[in-house]
Amino acid sequence: MGTTQLETVPEPKYWHLKTVLSEALDQDFAVGEVLPNERELAARFGVARATLRQALEQLELEGRLQRRRGVGTTVAPPRVGVDVGTAQQDWPGEGGDGWEPVDAIEGVAPAAVLKLLATGGVFAADQPVHSVRRTRVAQGQAVAAELLYVPAVSVPGLPAIEAPAGPARARAVLRELQRLVLEGQDRSVELGSARADDAKELDRLPGAPVLLVTTRYFTAAGTAAVSVATYRADTCRLTFGDSGAVEITHEPRVAS
Repeated sequence: MGTTQLETVPEPKYWHLKTVLSEALDQDFAVGEVLPNERELAARFGVARATLRQALEQLELEGRLQRRRGVGTTVAPPRVGVDVGTAQQDWPGEGGDGWEPVDAIEGVAPAAVLKLLATGGVFAADQPVHSVRRTRVAQGQAVAAELLYVPAVSVPGLPAIEAPAGPARARAVLRELQRLVLEGQDRSVELGSARADDAKELDRLPGAPVLLVTTRYFTAAGTAAVSVATYRADTCRLTFGDSGAVEITHEPRVAS
């Protein structure tokens, strides 16, 4: 990497430095290669370490760098393309969708999810809801964590005693859900911050930027389930199958 004169650049120093570093990553470094330490980089570019850290943090947010304890800052691999919507409309768990069941518990869903579940149906806020947790792995790394909210009224045939928790219970909820006739689904995507439990599963710090994908599944009776999936914003590139349609709305964010 070469040096550059930053003092006369009108944009913020860290932003210009980020651009210079990004070009150097393309030309001088291979995927997985460790960058020089902060002191050496700051001296090489003639900037304060605080400015350098801002540039490195921005590159990390953009998925160009990865910071690993005990290793240092390395060049990140290309983003993983993750399919979140196809022309085929399936229930969660059908057709090998890439998600692995982790757990399922019965309780009360968050208020925002309850509002979505009540849309166009007969679901009441005081009814129990099964929360199914699943994870998605791509190219050997966890890229997403999901909470799938399924009202008990949607899966009346679910055994009450068999497999009270864990992956087996999650699979049982999914099997019962798939007995229904799916009429359609809608999906929204927005930027959010990782909650503590999702961050742990995704090997990120709490508050790290994530992409929240909220999906509603419909039957003739109304909303049968709601999924809130948290994708790593630094490594994922979401793809939407054949439709390519994007709808922009201004609605409150759904908390997982």
